[in-house]
Amino acid sequence: MEAASIAHPVAHGDDHHGPPPANSSSRAEPQLLGMLLFIISEVMVFGAFFTAYFFIRVAQGDAWPAPGTTLPVEVAGVNTAILVSSSMTMHWAQTSIKNGNRFGLKAGMLTTFLLGCTFLFIQINEYANIGFAPQDGAQQTVFYSLTGLHGAHVFIGLLLLLFVTIRSFRGHYSPEEHRGVEVPGIYWHFVDIMWIVVYTTVYIV
Repeated sequence: MEAASIAHPVAHGDDHHGPPPANSSSRAEPQLLGMLLFIISEVMVFGAFFTAYFFIRVAQGDAWPAPGTTLPVEVAGVNTAILVSSSMTMHWAQTSIKNGNRFGLKAGMLTTFLLGCTFLFIQINEYANIGFAPQDGAQQTVFYSLTGLHGAHVFIGLLLLLFVTIRSFRGHYSPEEHRGVEVPGIYWHFVDIMWIVVYTTVYIV
């Protein structure tokens, strides 16, 4: 009887209603984990196109690039340097906000966005002057598929960078609250790494 009387007020003192809170024992935050899972899925998408590329070059033994076509290796090399530089400025922005340097955050984000736009502009100009179309052959289709898929990821990344840049200039981030910079930054670094793989495979090898 005494035990029941002790338990009774405890039950009434519990104001929690509904299901219990989610287990948050995982060390990875939901936003970070979601981005990492998304990147893994995108690696698989790129892997499918690379499979087609290696099938043409290895299994069929076709010439790359196709006879009568040339790839602008030097222009793509400059574009690679631009994108790698944008990854460095993105890292600068991330490090700056962690240290409370708002100028570094704003300058880094704006520079990263402009470098990304430059990369995409050069790639579009490359398409306009390359001299062949996707429907001209299997090699041309794979070339446009791989570089175009990456270009689409750059475009999505630029939208994220634009959003983060605007928020940076409005003072929305701090050393304590900077996940909104870090997560898009991870995506942008992924875009840069994938381009290095695409450039090395398609233009160099």
